[in-house]
Amino acid sequence: RQVATRARTRTTTTTARPAAGGAMAARRWLHTRMRRANTWRAPFGVPSGGRVDPYVAAMWEELRDVRRDIHAHPELGLEERRTSALVADTLRRLGMDVATGFGKTGVVGSVHGTGQRDPDADGVSAIGIRADMDCLPMQEESDIPHRSKFPGKMHACGHDGHTTIALGAAHFLATHRDLFAGTVHFLFQPAEENHGGAEMMINDGVLSSKFICDEVYGIHNWPYLPPGTISVREGPIMASNDEFDISIRGNGGHAAMPHLAVDPVVVACQVVSALQSVVSRGVDPIKSGVLSVTQINGGSAYNVIPETVTLKGTFRTFRDEDRDRIATRLENIASSVAEAHGATAVVQITAGYPATVNAEKQTAFARQAASAVVGAKNVVSADPTMGSEDFSYMLQRAPGCYAWIGADSPGMLHEDTFDFDDEIIPIGVQYFVNLAKLRLPALPAGQSGSPSPSPKAPSSAESSSA
Repeated sequence: RQVATRARTRTTTTTARPAAGGAMAARRWLHTRMRRANTWRAPFGVPSGGRVDPYVAAMWEELRDVRRDIHAHPELGLEERRTSALVADTLRRLGMDVATGFGKTGVVGSVHGTGQRDPDADGVSAIGIRADMDCLPMQEESDIPHRSKFPGKMHACGHDGHTTIALGAAHFLATHRDLFAGTVHFLFQPAEENHGGAEMMINDGVLSSKFICDEVYGIHNWPYLPPGTISVREGPIMASNDEFDISIRGNGGHAAMPHLAVDPVVVACQVVSALQSVVSRGVDPIKSGVLSVTQINGGSAYNVIPETVTLKGTFRTFRDEDRDRIATRLENIASSVAEAHGATAVVQITAGYPATVNAEKQTAFARQAASAVVGAKNVVSADPTMGSEDFSYMLQRAPGCYAWIGADSPGMLHEDTFDFDDEIIPIGVQYFVNLAKLRLPALPAGQSGSPSPSPKAPSSAESSSA
């Protein structure tokens, strides 16, 4: 917000601020103003003070075509067969070690640096770079040449871009192995949106018995931030996500004779009201949490008091202790309120993704890597969000950092007009490359800057046949 404010005060171009349209329209207006204020410069929206390696910049058109090919062929979680084949084929052509079948359709590609390790550097032996591959069950409404070819499936969260960025970083590191000393495991993960693909890969041995990483890193495109910025924040940045079902049972009867029944509708209303105190009186006001009842179902006729009513909803928080406390209070309140009215309540809680928590040390290195791409003044610490992310499972296995890359996308995340901002692909690639060189440092003598012979980056024609 501070960056945005400075940009608005510098510009002399007049642009009418949207009178309506909500936050999305305001964000688009802000991005337009910032571009007109010359905040960003070519290439690829890299601000003054940042840098993208010329080799990375030269890959952009091919990577853009690959990204659009993946966008046109979206696949739901655990169905990413075409995408996995494209990824595995690309990594093999780069001379990397490739393993498949983790979490059903996940792929791991490993590249080993040949640089001489710097004994004085604070480095590690192996890091993980994660990219999600799945799409959403949505109908795409945008009119773009590379729109989804599959009805009811759409890359509306940018995972096509995340996969492409990781492929670009893999290509650079595989062709510049002398610039780092150690191993980078590229973790191409299925099913982030629905099945917890990260946990499935871990259960299949990734990060636990195979491909052990000292640190793990991931990114997400973030159209809620201006392009040319990267958000890096220590601590919790995305919330846990748990769901609850409450079944309230009373005694049904005639609506004209409620004194002969135990009305579960009334009980349900009382439960909903009482649950509003779970967070407001159960969570430290300095911390954050949210509980929302999102469904109330019951009854079948105007003149019949039903036997049962069900409530459904979600609760989210950043701390495990608050997560446990909310679950306990939810069960106690629902049961007690129901009992006070002569009814019963059965509560079922389905645990979802844990909170995404960035480690202090790894966040500091992520900030350093981001500063080298976009300049230190454009590395921000955006507020955490109550959205959830299954990269959290990997962060429970190894310390790391999850960063957000500002973007100027048509549409926002999970909207049916969304499309990934191709201009940020080189920024993401360079960010991952910088991390590899920072955390797996080689002696300067090994940094010749000349790439070793390697197959070409994937072309759109090659990716279409994968």
